[in-house]
Amino acid sequence: MSYDSTTLATLEAEFGELRARYPQPRSALLPMLHLVQSVDGYVSPDGIALCAASLGLSAAEVSAVATFYTQFRRTPGGTYSLGVCTTALCAIMGGDAIFERLSEYLGLANEGTTADGLFTLEKVECNAACDFAPVLMINWEFFDRQTPSSATAIVDALRAGEAVAPTRGPSQLRTFTQVARTLAGFPDGLADDGPSAGAPSLAGLELAREKGWTAPPAEAGQPGGLPENTRKPGQADRRGKQ
Repeated sequence: MSYDSTTLATLEAEFGELRARYPQPRSALLPMLHLVQSVDGYVSPDGIALCAASLGLSAAEVSAVATFYTQFRRTPGGTYSLGVCTTALCAIMGGDAIFERLSEYLGLANEGTTADGLFTLEKVECNAACDFAPVLMINWEFFDRQTPSSATAIVDALRAGEAVAPTRGPSQLRTFTQVARTLAGFPDGLADDGPSAGAPSLAGLELAREKGWTAPPAEAGQPGGLPENTRKPGQADRRGKQ
């Protein structure tokens, strides 16, 4: 392996911490892969070999997991990963236009990494932030209600070394490798930093509180709905059952 002795010793020690968190050691594979990314910037062949040796797995088994999840890179990427949501709602609200503008602005024919190694651009599937469409994610942090112009302005700020704050989450954007370490399960102290849910996400909750609405009790053995003895005649439950 190409890791120097200090890096190798640190990785092996932290792998031990991760294994100890689970009844079955192999359950630690996902955080281990994130930890490898925090060191190498991607899931490297050396990282795969180290994970395999630590868990008693084959390199093929580790690779099968690393290739299944899109958060794992298999080749080196940029300091900042720009993920433009182009799923239906974001697309029609301008996601496709944002992606096209960034592709042109960064000099990339489509997805890929800039020559200076600063940015990786990719299309991503739904980020579960439809109430803030169109959404750009940078290193898995939310940048809500973007436009082609605002997206390129963020790129310019990052290139200039300026502090950039996500719309929600930490007050300053961190690098891909820093975020990878957090995803590996090593706290960064920023869990309560900055705003989390925005007003559009909380609108339904606020309305329910205002109206005094509560969820109906579930039927025995069922995920939801009104019990038979509380449902009015002719009233259907959530499954359409009378």
